[in-house]
Amino acid sequence: MRSRSSLRNWLEYFGVRVILASLEWTPLPLARGLARLYVGMLDRAMPRLRRIALRNLELAFPENPEAERARIADGVFRSIARSLVAFARLPRIDRTNVGQWIRYDGFEHFEEGMRRGRGVLFATAHLGNWELSAVAHGLMAAPIRVVGRPLDNPLIDRLVERRRTLCGNRVIQKKDYARGILRALANNEAVGILIDQNSSLEDGVFVNFFGVPACAGTGFAKIAAHSGAAVVPGFALWIEQERRYVLRFSPPVEITGDAAEDTRRLQATLEQVIREYPDQWLWIHRRWKTRPAGAPPIYS
Repeated sequence: MRSRSSLRNWLEYFGVRVILASLEWTPLPLARGLARLYVGMLDRAMPRLRRIALRNLELAFPENPEAERARIADGVFRSIARSLVAFARLPRIDRTNVGQWIRYDGFEHFEEGMRRGRGVLFATAHLGNWELSAVAHGLMAAPIRVVGRPLDNPLIDRLVERRRTLCGNRVIQKKDYARGILRALANNEAVGILIDQNSSLEDGVFVNFFGVPACAGTGFAKIAAHSGAAVVPGFALWIEQERRYVLRFSPPVEITGDAAEDTRRLQATLEQVIREYPDQWLWIHRRWKTRPAGAPPIYS
């Protein structure tokens, strides 16, 4: 990988700071309009993102008319804009106003998992607002650990980590995630992990995801089986009627110890929620990049 120049890092950093400041300190209606403008500019500047989204939607919903798939893709960018506003305002969200942004549904499932005494693994995804969900849970219940990969720009990476840890949450770096996760679970803590990304053949297994073979990492299932932690699916979903998110927890998923089978069941649970809220998942990710042996590539 080519090294990044310091000038590029600083220019990107100042650009991000300006965008976040404009969304944090302007009136909320204006901030939402600005966020849609910024994301619209991103859409136009990086047309490959929409091409990837439309290709993914063609695979996942072949029965849908092209106009309907385009509508879902539009919704994805609106969802990104909503998330951007919330992320910009994380420093201003606290226990006194967090309820204006998000509420719980199914909190008893988290409590059930904690009562088992071996920690809770949140199975979550790039669906709805994953950044707000972690911070909000830290404010409304208790701080958690979140697993993340360092961003390419170290200045932006530090900025993001500061916001992720405002409420007492701690970040576990993905390069050494197993040890940190197991330590947290042994202390009966909760850990949030994104399970919806493409995996390499070495680290994953093929599952049926929207009717197309997708390589999903088995690490989550292996850690769950090794630790005995409760596995609770959780997603912060935008509810238009309420004009806020709902952090929805589902009943704990029982882990069998068969990593491949457990991974398939977790991905099936994820698919079900995405089908309910298709315009809130990050379809711009090349989810089906890894292909079975001999299969042609999906993305040009």
